Amino acid sequence: MTHTAFIHDFSNYGPAAEADRRAIESLGGTLAGSDRPLIVTSGTLLAQRQGPLATEEDAHNPNFPRKSEDAALALTARGVRASVLRLPPSVHGNGDHGFVPQLISIAREKRVSAFIGDGLNRWPAVHRLDAAQLHRLVLEKGTAGATYHGVADEGVPTREIAEAIGRGLNVLVVSKSREEAADHFGWIGRFFGIDGPASSALTQERMGWRPIQPGIIADLNAEHYFEHAADAVPVHG
Repeated sequence: MTHTAFIHDFSNYGPAAEADRRAIESLGGTLAGSDRPLIVTSGTLLAQRQGPLATEEDAHNPNFPRKSEDAALALTARGVRASVLRLPPSVHGNGDHGFVPQLISIAREKRVSAFIGDGLNRWPAVHRLDAAQLHRLVLEKGTAGATYHGVADEGVPTREIAEAIGRGLNVLVVSKSREEAADHFGWIGRFFGIDGPASSALTQERMGWRPIQPGIIADLNAEHYFEHAADAVPVHG
C-alpha cells in the first residue's frame, strides 16, 4: 500500500498535517500484524540536512508540523512493514500538476519568469516514471523502518528552472528579492527560496534503482509543459 494523499493546502498547513497523521495511523491499523508494506510519501525538503546533500540518514526536521514520517515509522512496532519515501519538490513529466506548473502559471500571468535573490539555491528533482519505478521496488523489497530518496537531479539552481520557463514562454527572466517574493509567487515562494539539494546514493545502492528519464531542465525544454500549463490544477495556498 502507498500513501501519497497529503492535502496541499498551505493556508491550513497545520490541520492538513494532522489529517495526514490520522490517515497514516488509520492505514496502519488496517495493516497491523500483517507485515505487509506501507509506503508513506514525504519530501526531501522536510529532511534536517546535516551535510552538503540531504541523505536518507537525515532525520525529519522537527520544525515542520508535518509528522507523517514519525507516524509511519511508529507503525513498525505494530507489525507493519512501513517505510518512508521522500520525493523532491519537483516530480516532473508529462501530466505534472505540481510545483513547476504553478511556477509556469505565475510566469504566464505576470509576464516574467522569476527566481529569488541570486537564484543559486537548489531544488532536487525526479521524473515521475523513475519515481513510479522506485515505488514499485520499495513495495516489493523495502525494509521496515527505512527511509528512501527518489532523487535524480540532486540540485538544480532555481535560476536555471526560471530560465527554462522563460524560454518556454518567451518572457523576461528576472530576480525578485525575498521581500518581493511573497507578493510575486504567493505561497510557493516559501518553497522556491529553499536551498534543498538531496542525494539518493544510498537508495540506489540498496534498491538497485537507477533513474534513466530526462532531467528537469531537459523536460522543461519539451513542449508539453507549456501546452498544458494553463490547465494546471491549482494547489491551495
